[in-house]
Parts: sequence; C-alpha cells; structure tokens
Amino acid sequence: MIPLPFPKDEYKARLRRLRAEMAERDLELLVVTDVANQHYLTAFDSWSFYTPQVVLVPVEDEEPYWIGRAMDAAGGRLTVWMDPARSLGWPETYVQQTDRHPMDWIAGWIRDKGWGRRRIGVETEAYYYSAKAHERLTEGLPDARLLDGNLIVNWLRAKKSPAEIAYMRKAARLAEATMRAAYDAIAPGLRECDAIARIYAAQTASQPDYAGDITSLPPTILGGANASAPHVLWSDRRFGRDETVALELAGACRHYTAGLARTMQLGKPPQAVLDTAKAVLEGMQAVVDFTRPGVTGEAVEAAWRAVIARHGLKKESRIGYAIGIGYPPDWGEHTISLRAGDKSVLEPGNTVHCILGIWMADWGMEVSETILVTERACECLTDFPREVHVKS
Repeated sequence: MIPLPFPKDEYKARLRRLRAEMAERDLELLVVTDVANQHYLTAFDSWSFYTPQVVLVPVEDEEPYWIGRAMDAAGGRLTVWMDPARSLGWPETYVQQTDRHPMDWIAGWIRDKGWGRRRIGVETEAYYYSAKAHERLTEGLPDARLLDGNLIVNWLRAKKSPAEIAYMRKAARLAEATMRAAYDAIAPGLRECDAIARIYAAQTASQPDYAGDITSLPPTILGGANASAPHVLWSDRRFGRDETVALELAGACRHYTAGLARTMQLGKPPQAVLDTAKAVLEGMQAVVDFTRPGVTGEAVEAAWRAVIARHGLKKESRIGYAIGIGYPPDWGEHTISLRAGDKSVLEPGNTVHCILGIWMADWGMEVSETILVTERACECLTDFPREVHVKS
C-alpha cells in the first residue's frame, strides 16, 4: 500500500462538504471526471487517465467508487482510502474500440446499482472527459436527468486545510531549489534541453526528506525571441549571449503545486528590460501588500494595473489563478482568477499563483509568487529574490 497523503478523516470531511453542496443543488449522484478532483476525494493516483475513469459520489453517506480501466483498478487498491472493493475496472475489451465505449459499461453499472433514475451531476468541462464519453453516458442513462456538476469540487478545493498547506510549503521548497538549479545551469552556449534535464532533477530529487512529483505543466525556459511567447517548449537551441530568459517553473509534492517564475539576463541587461522589471516588481509588491481576506480577485488585479499604468504598460491577460493539486495539463483550480470582473472573495486558506508576464516583440520577462491568504493578510510561500538575475 502507498501511504495516504492525509488521514481518512480528512477525506471524510471533504465528502461531507461535498454532499452538503450536492443536497443544496438537489443532486443524488456526482460523476467526477476531473483527475485532480478524483485525487482530492479518493487519493487515487496513477497514470491511468488517458482512458476514461470516473469517481462516483452518491448523496448517501457511503464511500465513493472509483471506476476505470481494469488493469488500473489495482492502482486504486494501492492508493485510495476506501475499501478496496470500491476500486472497480471496466473490461479490457472496451479499450479504444469503435463499437463500444467504457461509458457504456459505466452507465450499465450505475443502472445495476439502482441509480439509473437519479438526478446526476456530471463534470463536463474536465480535460479528459470527451464529447463521445458524455454522449455514451447520456445514451446509457435514458431515465436519469444529467445536470451540470462542473466546478463543485473545485470550489471545495479552493480553501486549503493546514495539512494541505504543509504540502504546498514543501512544493515551494522544491520550486526554490529548481529555480536555483536553472540559474546555475543556464549560460550562453548551453542547450535548452540540457538545462531542462537539470531542472527535472531538482524538481524530483532536490529535497532529502521527501520526493517531488512530476509537475502538471512542463518547465518553460524562454530565451531571446522565444520569450515573446509565454508557452513555447524547449528544444536543442543554445542560449545566446546578451539574451533575456524568462523562466516559469514549479515544485510539486503529493501533487500540491507551487509555481515560481523569474527572469535571467545573460550579459548586460538592456535598459528596456531594467525599466520593465522595475514596473513589474513594483506591481508584484502592490499585489502582495493588497491581498488579504475579504478582497476580490478583480480588486487584486486592479492594484497591479494601477501600478503598471503609471509606467505606460498594460497586460491583457489575467495575472493569477487558484492553485493546488495539479495533474497534466494544468495546475490551476479553475475557480478564483485575478482579473477584471472576477467577484470571487478571497478567504483564509486560498492559494493563488500570481504570475506577472510582460511579452514584447522579441523578448519577455516573468515574475510570480504562490500566495497563501492568511487570517489577516497573505504570505508568499516561496522565498526567492525577485530581481532579474544577471549572469555575465
């Protein structure tokens, strides 16, 4: 058995909160398709989500069920907190067939369980839940009423327990070590892929007392003109002299993730980089000073925008989002956003990744902090210099 991230009582408390929300919405069953939400509710942890898998949560006070590919049901028995019998597998004959679909089997199981006429919430926006899967689930439950169950669990995840925050702190230590490894490695003439190798080593094995997980977003190291686009991946390109390098990295412990973005300058910094960095760092400090319980996501963004406007800059995209459990392809929780129009009210226990990126025509820079909202203010979980790191 793989040790659980948390005691069983924590999972049961999560289920009580979820069932209260289900009852409020008059849902009798929730089909959880988001992999991060499945992990949050059951501790299931396996690289199995490339085929359809769900967690079924009935409104009754009983343990949930994990259902996925038969060969991966063993992973459930090794990782979930529930009775092993609650980890079920649909037959291997359903793998990537044209005349049948795993959701046919899952729908049949739901009917056989006596839940075929229920009001069923479904997470329809999850990355690995396809249009075909929803079509087959709907066809397989003709007497049920399928309703929108999107983001119910995500909003429960937004407020972290002390035990969850402890993992976030460990993730922050991994992120710091990873950024240090990047600073040490990156130099003119080094291939980007060689820097990535050292980054991955630090993400997974830099801490002697605990392991780092794979992060749900790959590291981004954007040198020169590549830094004008925020999500370009690495290659065998070599870093050049006198180029600006934007770094967006992270650490993850038991899938709890802390993001950390910084900027390097190889050689003498151009004045435009120094001027932009001054504005961005001033804006980040304004965000940290302003963030506290009771303020909204849009108010935090406005504090940033007021600063960069004085410097003649603007940023169209949001500046942050809730962060916590991360599975590929995203570590955001899809709830709180730091952007104009977001009325989400910050509460103690919320964790947000505030990432301030400015992308010009042929260069760019980034700085970020993973921020914990505390009882009276906020705390940056990572402790790493924000200034542009100049390496001559």
